[in-house]
Amino acid sequence: MPDKKARPSFIPGLALAEGFYREIVGPILAARFPALRYSAALIGHGSEVLQFDTEMSTDHNWGPRVILFLTPEEYELKRDAIRTFLSRELPLTYRGYPTNFSEPNPEDNGSQTLHSISSGPVNHRVETYTLGGFFTDYLNIDINVNLEPIDWLTLPQQKLRAVTAGKVFRDGLGLEEIRKRFLWYPHDVWLYILASLWARIGQDEHLMGRAGLAGDENGSALIAARLVRDIMRLAMLMEREYPPYPKWLGTAFSRLKSATKLGPVLSDALHAASWQERESHLCAAYEILAEMHNNLKITGPISPEVSLFWERPFRVIRGERFTAAIVKQIQEPQITPLSKCSPIGSIDIFTDNNDMLEDASLRPVLRKLYE
Repeated sequence: MPDKKARPSFIPGLALAEGFYREIVGPILAARFPALRYSAALIGHGSEVLQFDTEMSTDHNWGPRVILFLTPEEYELKRDAIRTFLSRELPLTYRGYPTNFSEPNPEDNGSQTLHSISSGPVNHRVETYTLGGFFTDYLNIDINVNLEPIDWLTLPQQKLRAVTAGKVFRDGLGLEEIRKRFLWYPHDVWLYILASLWARIGQDEHLMGRAGLAGDENGSALIAARLVRDIMRLAMLMEREYPPYPKWLGTAFSRLKSATKLGPVLSDALHAASWQERESHLCAAYEILAEMHNNLKITGPISPEVSLFWERPFRVIRGERFTAAIVKQIQEPQITPLSKCSPIGSIDIFTDNNDMLEDASLRPVLRKLYE
């Protein structure tokens, strides 16, 4: 970054990238490669793609950058020439930010930072891919083959959000049509994932009180936090929004319609001092969530009232009721066998290991869990 005294006013990264393309990169390409067929966008990795970036985001992997998508033929013939030409012709700064990036840092997952220089060439981040190459690299899928229902379960929600977020600045190759394929789950896949989250709630909801009654308030609070996370994710999926990675889950949730009612209740549950208080706030959240479920009309109406957990003094919504009702509506042959046992949902429902979620090479292995 430039010296702090000269640091420019923060510009959201997606707006910065669009301006960089339209004012700088696009005109340079038009002058030097007038016949080039390509799409230009900013999708995939980056908080700015999700439009959640702040000034703190500028410290790594952020800045004037664009992804160019080329035809396979022009990728092979021109990608090196495009990179070299841009390194010579790009200005050293754009809107006060360097266009030059450091080399990838091997000790920080290959991250790059903005680095001011006084003369070129510019180590820029105008990256080139083919359409197929990008989706193979990011999701490990072949865009020429239709996804099967169980393939959807192996695609992390945070990545599905990232490829459908961001913005396409120019589309000469049909990138938008490809992105439309990922806008939302096939219906029965969606139902299966909803059922899995209700199952998680049903498994954990009575344990929060049990831990508290045993004198373990820390354990009770941890279980409550798990429940809050599942409620937030379930609310997002009910509103047909892919949950992002954990850093931005609360931010994305806060923008839901349901967050007006659910948000304060969940905040109270997280900050409660006793298991009884947590239970009270969680029960209020369960009832809101149950009403949301009924409003979807994906099953017959289910009572939104909480009740005692058998003979024990814990109030629960009995999440398994919703799981059972949803599973009955699933007809997709690949999903029906999975729903006969307790549904585990998509990959990010049963694991939060970031290495597993981000490593696209693991997708074929994960697919075997569902076969």
